[in-house]
Amino acid sequence: MKKTLIRWGKFNLVGAMGMVVQLTALALFTRWIDGHYLYASAAAVELAVVHNFIWHLQYTWRDRRDETTRLAQFVRFHLSNGIVSMAGNLLLMRMLVDKARLPVLAANIIAILCCSIANFCLGDNWTFAGVRKAGALLI
Repeated sequence: MKKTLIRWGKFNLVGAMGMVVQLTALALFTRWIDGHYLYASAAAVELAVVHNFIWHLQYTWRDRRDETTRLAQFVRFHLSNGIVSMAGNLLLMRMLVDKARLPVLAANIIAILCCSIANFCLGDNWTFAGVRKAGALLI
């Protein structure tokens, strides 16, 4: 349990850095690129997902390195955290901006926070779980 709490703290530190990356990118993309805020949101989420993968691999789940290739972990990360982050952000952004009339950045903060628990569970139990555990979840 103590190890999980420490990992949760590391996860949230990386997540906070990723949130800065995502919000900065979103602010820049919505200012520089003419188009719908959801396109800017999708691009910002992807940047944050790549950023977070690198940090989680090197810091949060550093102790779970095994013979799995980094590419396999990157694919699993995108199939789990990437999909949750992308779908969750875009769905929540649409609801919070279009329906609740929240500003884009405020809506994005809420969307990020809503996806974080699912992303931690997926990262801990599948993406960085090791070969045997991750493979068993595919069956």
